[in-house]
Amino acid sequence: MRLEMSLPRELEDAKARRVPLVIPVGTIEYHGPHCAPGCDTQIAAGLLDRLAARRELVVAPPIWYGVASYAVAGPDKNTVDVNADVFESYVYCILKSLIEGGWRSIYLVIHHQYEQENMMPMTLSCMKAAKKLLMEYLERTQGRGWWGSNRYASYYEELGQSDDPFSWITVLPAMSAAAQSATGYDHAGKWECSILSAIDPEAVKKERIADSDEWFIQSAADSSPELGQEMIRVSLDDLDKRIR
Repeated sequence: MRLEMSLPRELEDAKARRVPLVIPVGTIEYHGPHCAPGCDTQIAAGLLDRLAARRELVVAPPIWYGVASYAVAGPDKNTVDVNADVFESYVYCILKSLIEGGWRSIYLVIHHQYEQENMMPMTLSCMKAAKKLLMEYLERTQGRGWWGSNRYASYYEELGQSDDPFSWITVLPAMSAAAQSATGYDHAGKWECSILSAIDPEAVKKERIADSDEWFIQSAADSSPELGQEMIRVSLDDLDKRIR
């Protein structure tokens, strides 16, 4: 079920049943001469589309422009970098509309600079936007001192459950640390090229690896769609467990 293509009755039903709303988050970033610059977003969106074919989800449009940084290449190679503070504000506005609209099971699923689930700028921006929003929303709707009121006497017992407000928004890697360890993870090399070629074959042209001597792409010569399918399988099994 796609958010942008669904009608109000179906969306209200999904909200009431707390069907997870998932948002793919990625970047437009240089991935060598052999991979499309939308690689990160394509992987996050491709995994969620496949998960939605397995179970009921509401899939939101991807966030294509993210905090890419110019660590790999500058704008001359088509990287688009959004300032982390600006990106945080943008994500905050999206989440604010969703929370005020009644969504209570939101997942931001990221594929970019998430090696072993380390906290890098784009991930931190999403997490900060979510926590800031939830704290403001609770104070605005329940008043100052909301947490200290007797209404929240069972706060610790409910922590992490569906009624816990801080479980309304979750930030996840498209490939968890466990999935990365079971297969592999890199930037435009053997692993990322494999999963991208399995998700969207037209986004990869292996014969162009020879166009550059950049160190991070050389292992892409060993990539394959078959390896990518295994990465997809492992990642989907993990996402299926973590998206509740």
